This record gives sequence, structure tokens and C-alpha cells, in this order.
Amino acid sequence: MLHVKVIDLKKEKIKISKAEKFISSSKFGASLFFTGTVRDVNENKRVTGITYDCHDVLVIKSFEDIYKETEEKLKIKDKSVFIEHVKGYVELGNISIVVAVACQHRTQTYILSRYIIEEIKKRSPIWKKEHYENEESKWLKGNPIQSS
Repeated sequence: MLHVKVIDLKKEKIKISKAEKFISSSKFGASLFFTGTVRDVNENKRVTGITYDCHDVLVIKSFEDIYKETEEKLKIKDKSVFIEHVKGYVELGNISIVVAVACQHRTQTYILSRYIIEEIKKRSPIWKKEHYENEESKWLKGNPIQSS
């Protein structure tokens, strides 16, 4: 089972409760929730928030591709995965991404969760503009997008 979505913060908020409901099943013995949040300092600058932008269709496709390849690469067939990433301005301490996974065993959940978040960082067309205390802002240099 897979749920993927880009959340437009102008229209709705990201909610961990949706992830929990989606992956909940008695067929899985382990679940894991990863949330990425806006931290207060980056490169010795005080951060007040981040604006995320992305190519929605390509982001969704990258999430789906990453999910599909976990069967072959990780050999994890029985799983539930929930991925949502925000688009728009995120204040300090608030959530920018949720990756929730459920599998039969705990080792699988750790491997699956880590794989998904690392691949998203490498391959998904998501851009970040940091906002600082001094009212400056800067688009961050990202990683070149890699295909699978």
C-alpha cells in the first residue's frame, strides 16, 4: 500500500495522524514515523523558516518509483508506506516531510524508512529557500537529481 502527496500549505496542513491511520494494520508488527522539521541554525545562520517549492508531478513520480524499487532492491514485499512533503513556507520547528512505514518486522521498517528518505533527498525535485533572522533569504544549493 502506498500514499504519496505534495501538501500545499496554503490549502491544508501536514498531519502525522493521517500517516498513522494509513499504515495501521494488524498484519504488520512494526511501524516507524520519520518527520523532517525546520531547524534553527544552518551554516552558522539563524533560520526562521524555509520555503519549499517543487515540481509536484515529478515529486509524486519519484516517490512512487522509490516505493516500487524497494521490493527488488530491499526485498521488502509486505509493507505500507505513507509519504507527504510540504510546498510553501514552513516556520521554525514545523514539519516539512512525513515518511511512515509499516512492515512485519522492525529491522525491515528501519531499512525501508532510511532508504526512502535518503532516496527522496537524492532524487526528488524539491527546492528550499531559507529565511534568516536578519530578513535575508537564500535558495540552498541542492544535490544534482539522480535517477535510479
